[in-house]
Amino acid sequence: MQFKDYYDILGVEPSAGDAEIKTAYRRLARKYHPDVSKEADAEERFKAINEAYEALRDPEKRKAYDQLRARGYRPGDEVQPPPGGFGGGGFGGVDFEEIFAGGGAGGGFSDFFESMFGRGRRGPGGPSGGRGPAPPRDTRARLAVPLESVYSGSSVRISVNDRTLDVKVPKGIREGQVIRLAGQGGNGDLLLEVEYAAHPRFEVDGRNVIHVLPVAPWEAALGATLSVPTLGGQVELKVPPDSEAGRKLRLRGRGLPGTPPGDQIVELEVLAPRADSDVRKEAYGQLRDAFGEDWRRA
Repeated sequence: MQFKDYYDILGVEPSAGDAEIKTAYRRLARKYHPDVSKEADAEERFKAINEAYEALRDPEKRKAYDQLRARGYRPGDEVQPPPGGFGGGGFGGVDFEEIFAGGGAGGGFSDFFESMFGRGRRGPGGPSGGRGPAPPRDTRARLAVPLESVYSGSSVRISVNDRTLDVKVPKGIREGQVIRLAGQGGNGDLLLEVEYAAHPRFEVDGRNVIHVLPVAPWEAALGATLSVPTLGGQVELKVPPDSEAGRKLRLRGRGLPGTPPGDQIVELEVLAPRADSDVRKEAYGQLRDAFGEDWRRA
């Protein structure tokens, strides 16, 4: 079993706070999301990022991991777990596994992770080892829900313990809320703690949804009407003339549902197209001549 440096995977220091770890996770998850990434190893990187975040976002897990890391292990070093696993096999015997809904990549934690924190699964005899029926015991899992399902309140299909379940996601559900599936925990209920799955186009701030929109220099300078993706579909957005990079425009009511509903914040990112042809080079030359050398002062 090989040691994994979760801080290195997320690109943060061991002293990083919760907010910094979450920001790093969101950034990397967007970059390596299999739906948008062109990297050959995007799916494996995406899984590694989610595993690292799962280990470091929980204070108890992070404390146990830090104690092991302090022994001087480096990535790839062989680690021999003590009898019964680290910490007696997880934290307080609570079952926890990650579930990704809506077809997203994820799950499949490494042997290293499962040796430290458990898998949240039971053998045929249950925890009693075959000495009679075990008392009812809820199974807990973290459910990564696509933002589209949060927006529309649709059902998502998950696989857990070799079973397929359709889970109704309440419209506008918040991160941290729990969906209870009675009798689906193997020996009790299945409690699904909701978190929002990383999205390649959107960030979430409360009930507001943030989208970065690339615009050409002439669109920012002269104004334009552009098609913008939202969780409810494409809408038209008017970009005012003389807009600068970083300007934020608001689409009211286009965020996550609630009372009141959130908005979608569109942040403009001004990008210069490449001068990859003679025609475009000539156009850039004309632009240079028109604005002169003093345009920065203006």
